[in-house]
Amino acid sequence: MTYVYVTGLRQEPDHVLGNFLRMTSLRKTVPDEDNNDKACILMNYSMQPIGLEAYGDGRSPKNGAAPENIELSESNKEDEPLKDDKPKKAEKKEGADLYFHDGIRRIDYILAYKKGDSEKDVRRAAKRHEFENNLREEGIELEVEDPEPSQDGSADGNTVFVKLHAPWEFLSRQAEVLKVKMPIKENDMEEPISILNCLKKIPSPFDLSEEFIKPEPKYFTAPFVREREDEFVMEDRESFFGMSQRNRMVHEILEKCRYDPDNKTKFGIDHMINNGSYVAAYPLHEGDYKSKHSMLTHGPQNDRHLLYEEWARPGRWYKYQPLDLISDYYGEKIGLYFAWLGFYTQMLTIAAIVGLVVFLYGCISLPFDPVVSELCEAKSWVNYTMCPQCNNRCTYWILESSCFYSQLTYLFDNGATVFFAAFMSLWATMFCEFWKRRQNELDYDWDLFGFEEQEENCRPEFEALAPDKRVNPITKLYEPYVKFYRRFPRFMASVLGIVFMIFLVLAAVVGVIVYRIAIKTAVAASGDAFISSQASIITSITASCISLVVIMVLQNLYDRIATWLTDLELHRTETEYEDSYTFKMYFFAFVNYYSSSFYVAFFKGSFPGNPSEYGKVFGLRQEECDPAGCLQELFVNLAIVMCGKQFFNNFIEIFLPLILNFWRSRTGRKEQKAGKGSYDQWEKDFDRSELGPRGLFKEYLEMAVQFGFVTIFVASFPLAPFFALINNLMEIRLDAYKFVTQLRRPYAARAQDIGAWYAILVSVGNFAVLSNACVIAFTSSFISREVYKYQFDKLEGYVDWTLSSFNTTFFEEGTGPDIDTYPDFADGGLNGTRVELCKYRGFVLGPNPPFDLKLDYWKVFAMRLVLVLVYEHVIFIVKFALEYMVPDMPDFVKNEIKRENYLAQQALEEITRKDMVAKRRSKMPDGEKGASASGYQ
Repeated sequence: MTYVYVTGLRQEPDHVLGNFLRMTSLRKTVPDEDNNDKACILMNYSMQPIGLEAYGDGRSPKNGAAPENIELSESNKEDEPLKDDKPKKAEKKEGADLYFHDGIRRIDYILAYKKGDSEKDVRRAAKRHEFENNLREEGIELEVEDPEPSQDGSADGNTVFVKLHAPWEFLSRQAEVLKVKMPIKENDMEEPISILNCLKKIPSPFDLSEEFIKPEPKYFTAPFVREREDEFVMEDRESFFGMSQRNRMVHEILEKCRYDPDNKTKFGIDHMINNGSYVAAYPLHEGDYKSKHSMLTHGPQNDRHLLYEEWARPGRWYKYQPLDLISDYYGEKIGLYFAWLGFYTQMLTIAAIVGLVVFLYGCISLPFDPVVSELCEAKSWVNYTMCPQCNNRCTYWILESSCFYSQLTYLFDNGATVFFAAFMSLWATMFCEFWKRRQNELDYDWDLFGFEEQEENCRPEFEALAPDKRVNPITKLYEPYVKFYRRFPRFMASVLGIVFMIFLVLAAVVGVIVYRIAIKTAVAASGDAFISSQASIITSITASCISLVVIMVLQNLYDRIATWLTDLELHRTETEYEDSYTFKMYFFAFVNYYSSSFYVAFFKGSFPGNPSEYGKVFGLRQEECDPAGCLQELFVNLAIVMCGKQFFNNFIEIFLPLILNFWRSRTGRKEQKAGKGSYDQWEKDFDRSELGPRGLFKEYLEMAVQFGFVTIFVASFPLAPFFALINNLMEIRLDAYKFVTQLRRPYAARAQDIGAWYAILVSVGNFAVLSNACVIAFTSSFISREVYKYQFDKLEGYVDWTLSSFNTTFFEEGTGPDIDTYPDFADGGLNGTRVELCKYRGFVLGPNPPFDLKLDYWKVFAMRLVLVLVYEHVIFIVKFALEYMVPDMPDFVKNEIKRENYLAQQALEEITRKDMVAKRRSKMPDGEKGASASGYQ
């Protein structure tokens, strides 16, 4: 037998030494001469100590002693020497950099700062000293990683890492303050039997691997109370709180800890980072996301590795997401985002299939459409000479040159368009209603019910800057408060800022309109017949590209302005802050992204006038729609803005962090490869990009804008859901890859729902009903076709019916063409002769004055109004009926909530009963206590 004495263990030696030895046959503790406890372990000679294998830096637990300092009994030092006279390069084993040097205390958070000798650095050091002392007073344990290369510090030799560990005393106290819900009893409710639940049991290729992603057991939970610790389901204290819960509780203290005792506004890690005292603060990832061994043979080495293999890897694009694992690792707020994005993508599958069917219907029925055939056969200059598209420089042209535009328009403007627009309006309602149900399920599973009312604390900035105090009507305690007369000027400043930015966007839109008019005039006046015939498509593409660039620039500018305005409003909670910021940004994005599409859909070509008096914009002749309509231009604009925005955002989100991370980590990787030191996890994470305080906002905004494109203008772009589906399938995996591999691990924030985004989605869905009704009525040719068909019981001759004739002698002064003769290739012997009559799109009397509107114009206009009124009333009635029919919360969730409340009430009654027994026994004589107590048990 071998006796091994390990010195320096003051408390719970059995617990500590259990990490060092695989097996022990005898343990006991004996005092040493310094009154320190020594753990005496008797172990078989063949047994190998393993505790130090995980910490290859040569330090033992607790006191940092090297392994050669572990004492052996005199009789066995020669048999089993631990000391090696040859110095060896210390190599850290896998997972050792997730702990303090003692190998026991887990790192919950990292603070990083740069060393310096300037006066500013001295002041920063004083702030850090005060800040860290206050952290210690809160109960957090700190360990500093020296940056000197000899101490295996940072790769640049200048960055200091402060490691934070939250012991049980701190965690239990903070959990009680934050009302963290912990398990009290396994959920004994049976899953309801339904068709949907039965379908979920059927295996599918989309299911996650149950070998690695095992279903988590469900528990009833209750807010943690230290005095009732034994009533919670707890294996041991070390694993009771998960890593996301631990870093959330540490982050809560970091946000409120002061660094200047004389100024109450000087507090929080965010301020410390802003003033340069620290350069970063983050929790650690749980090791590498890749392993040398296959997960099939060795299993996942950590949760991060498992997330990469089963979620973030591109090859898993068709799989469901491991939402519980995502929530456990990143926190409920990020978990809710990915749950919402996955649910939205699933719902898009239905819309994409229907949109493809509508598009294919247009492709199949195109050759049989009499209107398109009639326009493509309009080759006679005698009957179809069209008036010039611009003043002076443009020439007369033949209607047949619009054949391509008419064919393109029909693909999106056919008999199925009205059906699809109505379908998408109802789809938007069903999406919002079913998401509400799904969100309530997740809220219960993740203990988020009542979070905003019960758990969310005041923002530190609000506590420091709020000038007033009031008694909280719920807690009856004094709390910071901002009175209305102080808040109103702040609110008005925000409103004025928003109005200014909206006018800036409208000015940009006007600039694009002027560009469209000018470029169309220049292209139409081109000497090349082919180029001039493509004036509309060239103008649409270039103007849409310019709009996209302007949109992206203004969006980034307004982001900073909105942040400043929201800070100015001084919101009480983080939820209120984010909701205000969200409404500002989305309102601006709505105008910014959709304004050009609204112009093409509802204003372009609406007031063109006639050749005797053209409509004008800033003195320029207003551009006209093609004889086939403006719908094809709206489609081009939507496709470029929607798809271009998505491509640009995906590039910025994934490739920019990838490049930056590669550049920042080059030094650490080189040193590790050269054997000059280890590249620890805190350094790897330090070199990664940061998500940011509102990192999820851009993700939500991108999807909300996409939702608008999918619903508001879907009547003109039935393929929008399909392109959105393709984008989202990539978006989920790109976001997952970004979170797992490229970003620092964010602290595990909580949220009860998706915040203001739900109200925005519902509003967009309602607005889409009116928008699509107007697109069908005023932009498409659906109504005019139906009116003509009703009058003449056919569609042959429809093109002639929509055109008006004009005597060229009555051109408005200065607008007539410079070349007023037929081109040389005109048929019927007209080449070289003067054009006397030309045609243009509109219902106007002619060819001679007065140029009044025809009766047909008023018939069509009246039917357009009727369609809008009937369509939106019918759709809204059906929408409200669906909202009423679909309950917000599933019945089984309601029953589980009732069961959990019942158990909590039972536990409270049990505690009350025990207190009564204890009080009664304390008042009785000693001889009666036993008999009396037995009567209560």
